[in-house]
Amino acid sequence: MVVLAVDLGTTATKVVAVDAQARVVASTERAYPMRTSGLEATHDPKQVLAAVFDALRELASEDVRAISLTGAMHTIMGLDASLQPVTDALSWADNRAVVQTERLRGTAEGSALHQATGTPIHSFTPLMKLAWFHENGVRAAKWCEIKDYVHLHLTGELLNEHSSGSGTGLMNIHTLQWHEPSLEFAGVTADQLPPLVEPTHSTPLTAAIPGLRPGIPVVIGGGDGPLGNLGVGAATPGAGAVSLGTSGALRVAQQGPGVDEEGRTFSYAIGEGLWVRGGAISNGGVVAQWAAETFGIPVGELLTQAAGVDSDGLVALPYLLGERAPWWDSTAHAALLGLRREHTPQQITKALVEGVCQQLALVLDAVPNVESLRITGGAFRAPIWAQTLANTLGMPLHLTEDTGGSAVGAALLAYRALGEIESLTVDLVTPIQTITPDEKLVERYAGARPFVVKAYRALEDLYGESHL
Repeated sequence: MVVLAVDLGTTATKVVAVDAQARVVASTERAYPMRTSGLEATHDPKQVLAAVFDALRELASEDVRAISLTGAMHTIMGLDASLQPVTDALSWADNRAVVQTERLRGTAEGSALHQATGTPIHSFTPLMKLAWFHENGVRAAKWCEIKDYVHLHLTGELLNEHSSGSGTGLMNIHTLQWHEPSLEFAGVTADQLPPLVEPTHSTPLTAAIPGLRPGIPVVIGGGDGPLGNLGVGAATPGAGAVSLGTSGALRVAQQGPGVDEEGRTFSYAIGEGLWVRGGAISNGGVVAQWAAETFGIPVGELLTQAAGVDSDGLVALPYLLGERAPWWDSTAHAALLGLRREHTPQQITKALVEGVCQQLALVLDAVPNVESLRITGGAFRAPIWAQTLANTLGMPLHLTEDTGGSAVGAALLAYRALGEIESLTVDLVTPIQTITPDEKLVERYAGARPFVVKAYRALEDLYGESHL
């Protein structure tokens, strides 16, 4: 018995066969382009749909008991009255709504929307993208996320759920309904959005896929971030997960929703009353890639060299791609403070790694009652990342294999829907390594963190000026 988990990524869809012990037994993926132009980043919905069906056909078998969905959060697309696309699917990376965001960011209205919806005021959110569409005269009969569109073509039903919905800026995390003040700001009505259901909600498969039995359950699933916690066994309240690839995120499970009063964190649903609280950062392994390209040293070699050096007073604000948590500032730029002629490429790289880890520490500082942290992601193949992060967060880190992540989480939702597991807090993942912090460096990094905050605040007002 297996579940096929469909993970709708930014550059490819992955379909993963997962057994009831959360083991990945087979996987395949289909790539597609993300089209970028200026601040825009979009997908062709029909290309994504074709990739999903092609990948499902490859792994189809009589052993498949259900299909479950997950994918990148914060997407949005328009449909006409016959549910055909009238816009491309805007990716989370689409930042065309910067003007609308800056108008709301830092206001009492923006703070109220953040507290009600659990979603920060940032240009990546569907709330802001819909406001941009509205102000630019783009209309649609229905608006949905790309995962909703795939679900429609698998089942004939257009639905959203509380997990992805909690990342839109349009859903009230306390009532689990579309939030009227958000809808008014975005220029849409509730009947233009799909009905909201539990992430474990299932609908019979109506699409004809050779090798799959008609009518098997299609579990609607949830967003890749919160399901990433589920997939690495960090869904028990107090258990946290850090993922680090090109970008990164720190999310801690808790019972019920909630964000901090300063608006530093998001609050996204896993399902059945479990939520994650935390933040995503825009700059992770990308800083090492940038340094390697700049200095002409292979990235693995550069990171190995940087592991043994001291950054020697150099402090990096690593905002090469703007920044999300805890600032949620798409206008932010990177800076190297204290740079001197004698600083080496290795010291600059070490400062950049430390800067990324300090951002994750600032997110951790905004989340209460964190008892443990599991880490996963391609960046951790270089030991410098895990050790620097442990020293910065001041906690042991439990490394898990980067095998399925969000897809495994989606599969576990399906097994819960099928009654095969008793709770979403089940932990079927065994970490492969524990990284222990160096207490002397813990104290050093904690002492430096207020300077990072002060440096960002000092530059914040300058980021919007045209010469930057």
